[in-house]
Parts: sequence; C-alpha cells; structure tokens
Amino acid sequence: MPVTDPSPSDADADADAVRPSRLDPAIAARLRRTPDGLVAAVVRQHDTGEVLMVAWMDDEALYRTLTTGRATYWSRSRQEYWVKGATSGHHQYVRSVALDCDGDALLVSVDQVGAACHTGHRTCFFTELPVSGAGTQR
Repeated sequence: MPVTDPSPSDADADADAVRPSRLDPAIAARLRRTPDGLVAAVVRQHDTGEVLMVAWMDDEALYRTLTTGRATYWSRSRQEYWVKGATSGHHQYVRSVALDCDGDALLVSVDQVGAACHTGHRTCFFTELPVSGAGTQR
C-alpha cells in the first residue's frame, strides 16, 4: 500500500502536471518533466551498481526522497505517493541521487532491503531477451 500525505493536495493532480512541492527551486528548474509532471527514476543498489527498478517521481516525491532518505515515488496508476517498503518491508534507504545531463532522468542509489520488484524478485529486470545481429560484436 502506498503512503499518502494530505499536503500538498493530490486532488488536482490531473489538472496541473506540476503538483505543489517544497523542492528547492534551483533543482526544480533543472528538471525536464513528462507532460504529466514526472521524471523517470532509475534505481540501483549503491555498492554493486545492480539496476533494481524504474519508477517515477514528481517534484514533491524527489523532495521527500532527498529530505527523508527514503525512496518516495509517484504512482501513476493510483495517483498518489508511495514510500518503497512502507507495507512490504522491502525498504530503499537512499545513498545518493544524481540528475542526468538532460534533466529528464534521475539515478537513485539505494541500500535495498529485500526484493525491489513487486513480484518478489530482487530486481525488476529478471527477464533476459535474446540479442542477435551485427551490433552484438565489436
């Protein structure tokens, strides 16, 4: 279950792509958001570099992540904030957050406790696809 917070209000999320936030305006100015106000967050294990999952953050989710040290995301399907592990116990303790050169993606390095994927797998990237063709050899 996601963790919701009545402030700032999420009621008008569809009406205004950028929801109210306490994020530093200098950081907010560097973000290039999707039309619905979101930035992709690629999440990796801080010490191994293992890619765990991809989620979405708006300005307020990023603010909460930076100020609490707990990974907080925006659920596109539920239209509410959720703190990773709030109900599952599979917490993400944030070690660092980096913004990519274009400002349209975040790299969140975490100490993952338990599974990162909602399916119970350590990572969401457990399905290998076959790669063939000239591009596979150097």
